[in-house]
Amino acid sequence: MHQPEIRPATVDDAEAGAWCHLLCWREAYAGLVPADVLLERTSDIARRTERWQANLGAGRTRWIALNPDPSAPVEDRVAGFIGTGPGRDDDAPVAFELEAIYTRRAFWKTGLGTRLLDVAVGKQPAFLWVFEGNTRARAFYQRHGFAPDGTAKYDPYFDLQEIRMVRH
Repeated sequence: MHQPEIRPATVDDAEAGAWCHLLCWREAYAGLVPADVLLERTSDIARRTERWQANLGAGRTRWIALNPDPSAPVEDRVAGFIGTGPGRDDDAPVAFELEAIYTRRAFWKTGLGTRLLDVAVGKQPAFLWVFEGNTRARAFYQRHGFAPDGTAKYDPYFDLQEIRMVRH
């Protein structure tokens, strides 16, 4: 399989990015979130597309990995993405936040997540929030130098506990 090309997202990528976002949630959170809740929370493509358009239009940083299959339908056009920005927490442990990073299941264990992280974050200090029960994601972050800092919060959208991880 060819490696996906990684490039900054534009407003024109909003629908494909939104599809990737929702489908990644379904794939990553299966087993963490009850199936009926997960389906309900990941079904509004129009709303998610609007969020992507608004974020990109406001200059938020999003990098996307393009599916190397040029004939992929819009819902499969983006194989992964990463979003970063200034820390949004009042008590941010470092100035830079990894807001989101996801790859589609077909690209798990291919190095795509590491490539996205290298492009958008590099080696700089950063923090992120991850669901406490998401052991696969937590292991990925730990391999890249992130460690829990003891801070937790509740995510009402998916009804799960999140923990903050930091790399100094």
